[in-house]
Amino acid sequence: MTTQPSPSTGTDNATGTGTDAPTHTGTSTGPARNARVDLVGIVTADLPASLRFYRLLGLPIPEGVDDAPHVEITLDGGMRLAWDPESTVRSFHPDWQPVRGGRIGLALLVDSPADVDAVYEQVTAAGHEGSLAPFDAPWGQRYATVLDPDGNGVDIFAPLP
Repeated sequence: MTTQPSPSTGTDNATGTGTDAPTHTGTSTGPARNARVDLVGIVTADLPASLRFYRLLGLPIPEGVDDAPHVEITLDGGMRLAWDPESTVRSFHPDWQPVRGGRIGLALLVDSPADVDAVYEQVTAAGHEGSLAPFDAPWGQRYATVLDPDGNGVDIFAPLP
């Protein structure tokens, strides 16, 4: 687990090797170069409750970090997921306000359609709201949505056989 994000460094597209130069030079007027989604951050009103919820979903969040000012994990494939309590965000952005009507969600792939049902049941049995019961979607997946303690939708899906 990393406790603070590290600065990004550039990648030489020809060789795929890292460079010591930061990816942002402040001089580009064209499209971003080497931009990639690296971290998804979740700002939460109740960090311990949020971490308990995401642990129920099987994310590898270590114990003993529930009172940290920033929690970050690295998922398989290198993508990072982070949680910050509102107090942390307000420490560097005093005028920050929670977003209303979020339009970005997480979607978690599980191993099988039966696992979609099992995870949905486990999460809702623990008292979390299910906003979309498991169903076979026309795009070929078993799909469901649960809400985290801050009301963010988290989709659970698996390919149908």
